[in-house]
Amino acid sequence: MRDLPATTIMSHPIGLRVHDFARDIGAAIAIESMAGALSYAELDARATGLAGALAAHGVVAGDTVAVCLPRSADQIIALLAAWYAGAAYLPLDPAWPEARLTSFVERAGCAAVIGSAIGTIAPDAAADFSPLPAGDLAYVIFTSGSTGEPKAVEVGHDNLAALVDWHHDAFAVRAGTRTAHLAGLGFDAAAWEVWPTLAAGGTLCLADDAVRLDPHALRDWLVRERVEVAFAPTALAEPLVGMDWPADTRLRMLLTGADKLTVRPKPGQPFTFVNNYGPTECTVVATSGVVLPDGEGLPSIGKAIAGTTIHLLDPGGEDVMPGSPGEVCIGGAQVARGYRGDVAMTEARFVEHSHYGRLYRTGDLALQLENGEYAFLGRVDGQVKVRGHRIEPAEVAAALHRLPEVAAAHVVVREGELVAYVTLDGDTTGGALRAALGETLPDYMVPAHFARLDAMPLTPNGKIDVRALPDPSTVGLAESAGGRAPETPTELRLFEIVSIVLGHRDFGVDDDFFLLGGHSLLGTQVIIRARDAFGIDLSLFHLFEAATVAKLSHVVETLIFAKIEAMSDDEIQRLSA
Repeated sequence: MRDLPATTIMSHPIGLRVHDFARDIGAAIAIESMAGALSYAELDARATGLAGALAAHGVVAGDTVAVCLPRSADQIIALLAAWYAGAAYLPLDPAWPEARLTSFVERAGCAAVIGSAIGTIAPDAAADFSPLPAGDLAYVIFTSGSTGEPKAVEVGHDNLAALVDWHHDAFAVRAGTRTAHLAGLGFDAAAWEVWPTLAAGGTLCLADDAVRLDPHALRDWLVRERVEVAFAPTALAEPLVGMDWPADTRLRMLLTGADKLTVRPKPGQPFTFVNNYGPTECTVVATSGVVLPDGEGLPSIGKAIAGTTIHLLDPGGEDVMPGSPGEVCIGGAQVARGYRGDVAMTEARFVEHSHYGRLYRTGDLALQLENGEYAFLGRVDGQVKVRGHRIEPAEVAAALHRLPEVAAAHVVVREGELVAYVTLDGDTTGGALRAALGETLPDYMVPAHFARLDAMPLTPNGKIDVRALPDPSTVGLAESAGGRAPETPTELRLFEIVSIVLGHRDFGVDDDFFLLGGHSLLGTQVIIRARDAFGIDLSLFHLFEAATVAKLSHVVETLIFAKIEAMSDDEIQRLSA
């Protein structure tokens, strides 16, 4: 592409550190992915060029730029370019429904959207960097809202710099340190992976989806790529810490968070396992602690990180008695600005305390243990975490209420899964409701189970009586209007495996697993069971590609035949015997 005219490039603390590395260690590798490697000089040059293009399209300091690109070096270039243009960025996952993406862009008031391959833009050699105030916004990110609408959290560059500096000290991230980028693109943990690495002169290793969602494949990738520091959400970290790791493993820090941790690492692991806690509104992490192999009860969420304060308060804002549960209220350098466009909610959650100053009321309950660490107890309100994502059931229920066939809806969490109770105007199926929700909600917010009621049970004061909601399996809404039954031994065996994982048999072999309530974590269970059943090297990627029992059975049979063809005559005879 043509050279852009000379322009002033604007940046903040982290962006300036990246720019300085481009000057000082320009040949060092900044990003590695399946597409190749990108040096710091190349990263800086391409971000500078794209910043010039944004400026040419009217982006100015203080604007917000939406970035909707797949996991790639281009995506990180675009984030950095937004900063170089003086703007904040809004990270979006291209896999989300178009209606959700459009809504977020409009609600955030974005001045521009980067949503396709950005190519190579050559910067003008005379581009001049001008530092901007550290208090400017770094990014805007949406998190689930209790009113049925997601909330746009505004995080400043000073908030992010505090996180980065703590991370460097806590985990010894330096120039050349190899770290992993595994988190979902719209998940705030992605910022925790990307910016501490690039602000230290390290190398960020990007995993593709087929690797990052499969615990066995992820372990092998971390070893093969010589990754030293990695974050994995709780659901993935739990199987990782129970696996065997080779002697040449370079991973020294495995960080986790997002859900309540229920396991401890197997003794002798080559890495330190660290559990972390923190809401989006406090720049990813507020507490952190090493999880030891031995110990009683569930692992704690650690202690407050440097620059952060934790206060356990009662409903009146007073400190609870030692050893008593209280609402987690967070203060310090990482407390975000507030919610974009929602003054009332900002004032309700970001409060000025008479003794402790500005605090964020998390709505989480915890108690402080004798060793000073905190034990996470759950939510004060109805917000929950499912598969590592903060979700307001009210938001899911609101989406259901917008469907014409739904008369009433209430969404709860049972055994870690979203369950939607509905009353209907007419006939429909769980699969049809799931498909309709998939047009506006990301997959992790689509209920795994739908239960049909004639009427919602109510308390005397007119609220839904949650305790009276029946077991969803006793009033389950049919998933489909009928489906083809298994016709081959392979289809039958896979059908049994999938039915066990999903917890029902109300589907056909041609029905899409992911439209039946399946997701990557349940998919991992299917793959593990299928590997054991057929003795083949099946991966989660195969399930993503095939999606139905019928198509997956063809994959299984192909792998079996390939395995047999590779055997010697003696091996075949021994197998037959």
